[in-house]
Amino acid sequence: MTRIMGYADRISVQPGETVAVMASCIGAPRYRAEIVRLLNPNAGMGASDYKEVRIDTPANASYPGREQKMHAGSFGVVPAKRALEGLRSFTLQAYVWPTTPKKGQQALMGLWSEAGTGFGLFVGTGGAAEVRIGGFRLSSGVPMLERRWYLVAASFDAESGRVRLWQEPIYDKTFHAERPVAVDGKAKASLPDAGAPLIFAGWRKGEAEAPTAWGRLLVSGHFNGRIDRPRLARKALDRAAIQALASGRLPSGLEEEILGFWDFARGISSERISDLSPNRLDGEVANMPTRAMTGHNWTGAEMDWTKDPGQYGAIHFHDDDIYDCRWQTDFSFTVPADSRSGFYAAKLVADEATFYVPFFVRPKKGTARSKIAFLASTATYTVYANNRARFLSMRTELYQGRISMMDAVDILQLEFPEMGVSTYDRHSDGSGVGFGSRLRPVTNWKPHGRLWNYCCDLFIIDWLEHVGLGYDVITDDDLHAEGQDLLRPYKVVITGSHPEYWSLEMLDALDGYQRQGGRHMYMGGNGFYWRIAYHPSKPGLIEVRRSEDGVRAWDARVGEYYHQFTGEYGGLWRRQGRAPQVATGVGFISQGFDACSYYRRTEASLDPRVAFMFEGVADEILGNFGVLQGGAAGLEIDCVDPALGTPPHALVVARSENHSNTYILVAEEVNVPHGAMDAVQNPAIHADLTFFETPNGGAVFSTGSIAYAGSLPVNGFDNNIARLTTNVLRRFVDERPFAMPT
Repeated sequence: MTRIMGYADRISVQPGETVAVMASCIGAPRYRAEIVRLLNPNAGMGASDYKEVRIDTPANASYPGREQKMHAGSFGVVPAKRALEGLRSFTLQAYVWPTTPKKGQQALMGLWSEAGTGFGLFVGTGGAAEVRIGGFRLSSGVPMLERRWYLVAASFDAESGRVRLWQEPIYDKTFHAERPVAVDGKAKASLPDAGAPLIFAGWRKGEAEAPTAWGRLLVSGHFNGRIDRPRLARKALDRAAIQALASGRLPSGLEEEILGFWDFARGISSERISDLSPNRLDGEVANMPTRAMTGHNWTGAEMDWTKDPGQYGAIHFHDDDIYDCRWQTDFSFTVPADSRSGFYAAKLVADEATFYVPFFVRPKKGTARSKIAFLASTATYTVYANNRARFLSMRTELYQGRISMMDAVDILQLEFPEMGVSTYDRHSDGSGVGFGSRLRPVTNWKPHGRLWNYCCDLFIIDWLEHVGLGYDVITDDDLHAEGQDLLRPYKVVITGSHPEYWSLEMLDALDGYQRQGGRHMYMGGNGFYWRIAYHPSKPGLIEVRRSEDGVRAWDARVGEYYHQFTGEYGGLWRRQGRAPQVATGVGFISQGFDACSYYRRTEASLDPRVAFMFEGVADEILGNFGVLQGGAAGLEIDCVDPALGTPPHALVVARSENHSNTYILVAEEVNVPHGAMDAVQNPAIHADLTFFETPNGGAVFSTGSIAYAGSLPVNGFDNNIARLTTNVLRRFVDERPFAMPT
């Protein structure tokens, strides 16, 4: 069968700018590309007929098909240096924390090549520490335990041929019955290849045809786990000298012997690897392993790595880490000056295979073509990119009450696991995935398939097209970079069905916009929930630390709640004084995926302040229909809470009811897990349709439900949800200021 996939070098493009598309085509000599603007999702019955508009451009053409490889697995590398050449005698050592010690051969550090030259430290097939010198191996013979610190060291004296290997567990307040192991052997020297780099958490496999994560270097034998304080000496050291070398400072008396004295606690926010020895054997990490990790010496006395980096000197490597595939460009598209802002994609077709490579066209910086802006949740899209758990987890079918469905694009993720996973998944070693990247093929950014996030937001685009007032599309990435200046030209900013992940810069910008009279329509549920950090220089890279609390696919280890990129505390915005209720009046209360319900109007809907909202809407029941599980209220829902920041003058004009018992109270609302926890028993579980005014003539309208967007197109937009929402939009665009109630 033919396979095609691709990605773009950028997510947001202005008129006159160029987006490059990288593609990999397997099984067909050629493929065709078309640039299209997406107007709605392919959602089936009840929704609008699917529409995409072909853009007339020279980029629409046939291109040669070729396979471009993905190289997953993180590692560290020190480029070839003269100090590393001609090494015969040596000592290698590091503190290591293996997470899959029995998965097979894994490299810890060294100058060893898959061709069988050089030397290095390893985790052997059975989980025991090993040293290799050419084809010679010496094993400790004792498997290391998972997630336990060890000092592993090996020395070799070329004159005598004596090899020594130490594997010593580090005391960690547990009662593991382990003893230090020391073994001896005899070997012949094996010089590293000329120009060989020193590699951490992998060995040199060879050279790639195209540039990889580090030049053309190909790395294999990836280690799963943490490495702390690696060292290299130019002679065979005894045990006392090894202990001195393992300290945090350069030991006196060993100056001549030390080649590399790496301190992974330096430059935690960067990709640098710092060598404190006079040789300056500095290097870099590739494919974004995780830093700001507790090291072998972490005591628990300090929880913030920025306060005591020396206790956070570990780097956690994974064999499935990937940031940038670094594919070669197949073609480029320059956005014409007169292009409409919107959701765009490069549509790649080869035989029966189709793949969409999405990007967004925004107005030129500092300008606006409409009073209305739709803020595409590119941060949330990135965090969910390649969510494999949704069709591999048994819980998915339990949540939804049906068999999981997959299409040909979903299956690509199973066929090519090297494309990486989402932050809703776990790495192969069971640790949580903390980074989301878009510089790789993404299977769940498409106008069909699962109606979630990207696809679901197209319901709102479809509605905006129907209303006909005009709109611009801007993105989270733009908002993070430009702040409130991006929002200032707009009378109304619409956030989508699930704007869950927000950086401080984004949240401050929205807050400033609302305080200066901006109008905000929050058209979703479970928004403004998790704090994220954008990488300061690497595009398309976002970090999530799921600390303490919240509905989460995994939880960060104790002591690892602060972001690597910025040093900011991670987790829920609610736990940092910025609960969603402050921005939108509502915040996450429950989720359920078997069925969606409806809203019932409240007495507050008769308040003259919201009379504009209900013009032509006489129904008491709102949204008892919808493409998403049959109703407007569901999937993930939000409610008001004055204690968390809902303004006292906010009006709940409609409230959902009749949710099933799969809707459970969210974790952050539970102090004692006892009593009424589901929607059938607990009246606190509901979605609130909410309105309130803000200073300087602004206002906020919140739907409190992800499913809301799926009710807009029903019956050709002739329904009470579409009518009510259109009333809100028309009033929000109106220049007349809203008055704060006394």
